[in-house]
Amino acid sequence: MKLLTYALVLILAGCATQHGRYSQRNDSAPARPPSAIRLADAQPVYVPYTPRGNAPYKVFGRAYQPMQSARDYSETGEASWYGQKFHGHLTSNGEVYDMYAMTAAHKTLPLPSFVRVTNQVNNKQVIVRVNDRGPFHGNRVIDLSYAAALKLDMLKTGTAKVRIDSIYVDENGSMMIAGEPSLPPEQQEAAKALFVQVAALSDESKVRQLARGLENLYQLPTQLLAFNGVYRLRLGPIEDKNAATDLVEELKRSGYQGAYQLYAPH
Repeated sequence: MKLLTYALVLILAGCATQHGRYSQRNDSAPARPPSAIRLADAQPVYVPYTPRGNAPYKVFGRAYQPMQSARDYSETGEASWYGQKFHGHLTSNGEVYDMYAMTAAHKTLPLPSFVRVTNQVNNKQVIVRVNDRGPFHGNRVIDLSYAAALKLDMLKTGTAKVRIDSIYVDENGSMMIAGEPSLPPEQQEAAKALFVQVAALSDESKVRQLARGLENLYQLPTQLLAFNGVYRLRLGPIEDKNAATDLVEELKRSGYQGAYQLYAPH
């Protein structure tokens, strides 16, 4: 009887260390990270979307419908990262999560997808392969692997304001970044010009009215790019980088906190 009781105690003790499918209750950084973590970006290639990772799903009672394509995707928002708790477990795409690889989780991007993530505080960038679902906390838009967060220098803060741009590669190897063709390096400088993106709004009449006002105020042409019902408003092209920097600061003082510079086809 004592032997049976002792065995039962051991079983219960073992169960107490498990938290659902994970051995940890809370996520954490690795206790002893490798001395040399490879920080090379993921290499975007054409990969067919997987049926397993792109079916509609529910989390915490909320339904999610994955996108049909990531070709024109671009978004700003808060990024977080995930590490030791999930290391070695299967992702939503059926791959094994490796916190030292350049990967990420997103609620609705097709799996797998490639995106470029820019830390808007320090302008550091990383290219990751999206192969998992999440994050499901607050208003966070992407969960980065430990290695990707390390490259963006956001491990200490835990979260960061980022811009996410899709890197779409078709079956012929042609690449688009956030819906815009990616040209060979020798052609990129000639084909691109400097712009300031002011805002992204869903109200078309409001954004067109704003465009007219900014054109008159700054004596600059505007561009409107529409995707999924969102209208991105840009000022430019602008020849002088210092002038573009000053314009961004002035726009932020006027309430357009999301204003930023970018190079784009003109």
